[in-house]
Amino acid sequence: MPGPVELKSKRVLVVGLARTGIATALFCAGREAAVAATDSRGEAEIGAEIVAKLRAANVSLELGGHQELTFLRQDLIIPSPGVPADAPLLQAARVKGVTIWSEIELAYRFRQGKLIGITGSNGKTTTTSLVEHILRASFPTILAGNIGTPLISCVERMTHDTVTVVELSSFQLELIQEFRTDISVFLNLTPDHLDRHHSMELYRKAKVRIFENQREEDFAILNADDPGTTPLAPTRPHVYWFSRKQRAAQGAFLRGDEIVFRSDGKEEVVLRRDEVPLPGAHNLENVLAAIAAARIAGVSAKVVAEGVRSFAGVEHRLEFVSEINGVRYYNDSKATNVDATLKALVAFPGRILVILGGKDKGSDYTVLQAPLRERVILALLIGAAADKIESQIAGSVAIERAGTLDHAVEIASQAARAGDVVLLAPACASFDQFENYEHRGRVFKALVHDLEQRANELPSTNRGATSARR
Repeated sequence: MPGPVELKSKRVLVVGLARTGIATALFCAGREAAVAATDSRGEAEIGAEIVAKLRAANVSLELGGHQELTFLRQDLIIPSPGVPADAPLLQAARVKGVTIWSEIELAYRFRQGKLIGITGSNGKTTTTSLVEHILRASFPTILAGNIGTPLISCVERMTHDTVTVVELSSFQLELIQEFRTDISVFLNLTPDHLDRHHSMELYRKAKVRIFENQREEDFAILNADDPGTTPLAPTRPHVYWFSRKQRAAQGAFLRGDEIVFRSDGKEEVVLRRDEVPLPGAHNLENVLAAIAAARIAGVSAKVVAEGVRSFAGVEHRLEFVSEINGVRYYNDSKATNVDATLKALVAFPGRILVILGGKDKGSDYTVLQAPLRERVILALLIGAAADKIESQIAGSVAIERAGTLDHAVEIASQAARAGDVVLLAPACASFDQFENYEHRGRVFKALVHDLEQRANELPSTNRGATSARR
């Protein structure tokens, strides 16, 4: 593991002033680097409070656009995850020999303790949260990364004894150099972010970098049931698997109704399938991956089982919001790609009203046709991708162009009857109408709670009449 990089007097440019960029700029300034930060947005969009805080830390700001000379005069550039690695100004800086790292690479240079990294197209947030939830009973833990808290913000909390559990996106992994985890988990690989990576091959290459710097003493955990990840097993670290369909020689798997962990020829039953509190087959896979990671990290089977049983789930991930007049509302705003939406749809037996749409990521929505036909009674389309989605799912389900999320929720509430599920699982990014998927999920929950309040204010006779009319 490399020692901390010397930042004092180094010229460091931070590109993008969202959550990660702000944390990175302040971290480098606190270590006496000559920090500049640039963003295409103006001061008013970024916020006066954030701008004042950065200036107080002696961060020089270039807002409302980017100057090529600013990029070329640096020693180190840290782009925020939302900045494409092949952006022309970054390419120009590379030609001049400027070092370009992702924020996780910089944070890695200051890390202490153990590091568990989790990536995949879907399930990262749930699995990362579950691993940390299980481990905290046995170790001092830190939850970080793409889950919401930049890894760079956690450096000061790391000690020799901490275990940091990090959610890793392809955007973060594509600009690493020496970043290494003690335990790496690769959950699955399905098409996502093709608008950013341009091809499935480039997306795969970014993801598989999670194994790139691992050593013989490290561990890699992969999905034995996923054809996208099984060929990617690395050669250096110890390889473990998880599977709900087959026995794993090393790892966690489902055997009948039992979840089993096998290591070095020894098997142990960790818990029963019906003790898993999360709905859906995809969540069972997430649990199997988390069990493998926690057992490898040294947590006892008993503590692992207790952690799984007590896990309440993750906000915006098949999150139950409310039941109104017998209709259940679920927030899966984190379903930002087609595969995540597929998994959300099959988590329920049928009669679903699903809200789809947002900012397209180069996705193929035709694969939604079969589950829509089998399980969904109405698809409500919102956002910029509505035209594309409608053209690719037409004929498989009744479609209503709602336009906005509030209109979609209102239409769903009128169309649903007792026993139905109203599901926000957009299959798209949120940036056309919302700040991020969390913002979209919070708005959805607020709309549902407003419905709930209005329903509770109706006399009971009216509520019954309303339900009868549906």
